[in-house]
Amino acid sequence: RRFPFGPAALGLDLSVAHWAADGLLAVFFFVAGIELKRELVAGDLKDPRTAALPVVAALCGMAVPALVYTLTGLAGGGSLSGWAVPTATDIAFALAVLAVIGTSLPNALRAFLLTLAVVDDLCAILIIAVFFTDGLDFAALGGAFAGLAVFWLLLRKGVRGWYVHVPLALVVWALMYNSGVHATIAGVAMGLMLRCTRREGEERSPGEHIEHLVRPLSAGVAVPLFALFSAGVAVSGDALGRVFTQPETLGVVLGLVVGKAVGIFGGTWLTARFTRASLSEDLVWPDVFAVSSLAGIGFTVSLLIGELAFEGDRVLTDGVKAAVLTGSLVAAVLASVLLKMRNAKYQALWAAEERDDDQDGIPDVYEQDDPEYH
Repeated sequence: RRFPFGPAALGLDLSVAHWAADGLLAVFFFVAGIELKRELVAGDLKDPRTAALPVVAALCGMAVPALVYTLTGLAGGGSLSGWAVPTATDIAFALAVLAVIGTSLPNALRAFLLTLAVVDDLCAILIIAVFFTDGLDFAALGGAFAGLAVFWLLLRKGVRGWYVHVPLALVVWALMYNSGVHATIAGVAMGLMLRCTRREGEERSPGEHIEHLVRPLSAGVAVPLFALFSAGVAVSGDALGRVFTQPETLGVVLGLVVGKAVGIFGGTWLTARFTRASLSEDLVWPDVFAVSSLAGIGFTVSLLIGELAFEGDRVLTDGVKAAVLTGSLVAAVLASVLLKMRNAKYQALWAAEERDDDQDGIPDVYEQDDPEYH
């Protein structure tokens, strides 16, 4: 984990764990950038009225956990540096749980969660860029922006070929890292630059094509290796006991489990109640609460923010990691129970709609108001 390698002359003599957090995770954020761009130009974020609820839900789902952590820290006399740790939702894990559990749930629920998680990721990236950046090197930052401009120009001119874009992406990443800004920002920026709308004759847009190619690397290599090197903590009765006794770690658990659910559900309900925004006709409020609980799975981004917030304090860093894992697990279990209940409800409704006791080819539910049926 601590073994260093890389060109020291370029300021890249990093440990294995550092490469995983700053290098491989940039691939994860690159894919997140493409997803965000797709939602902005062709998804739910394209229509402001449709996007209003999940966007407000995402913002409230970050503000309330931060408030819960801060209040817990103030009450227990703990450090407030980790206020941003419970604000993040792990889009990959949340969608995976929904896909496994919610086989009969409305498609609108997945769209709500996806939009919410994408906005959440964008805000988490902004938090990292604004609050966890020290000692800016403006020369390196200017070089990174120049590289991004070249990347954008090549895309506009239709220049293709991995042998052009991959080396340029590596240069941009290295400059961004040396600038003092977290290097994952480079991944997001390049993902947002890709065109995600289809032109005549195209089966897939360039963004969709590249996402299809890179997603296996992100989900199968980048995230697991980051988790392997960043999530490792000693798990014991004492370690888990400390999670619920230290204000910093307790604040993370409460923020993920309670803050996320209350923030997202409360923000959605208040927006629907006092504005013209409305919930999708395919959804009901118990569905929204189940997804609000599911958003408490922080994992990848929460682990990253935890390392940045308590850098240099190994004891607190390990405690916060254990808290993130504990809170994410509790949120996942709670959400799985709620989603399973909602899934069973929709399966029962679907079975009732398909029931045809008289075997006439017309479901009985459609014949109940027909005089000939009686």
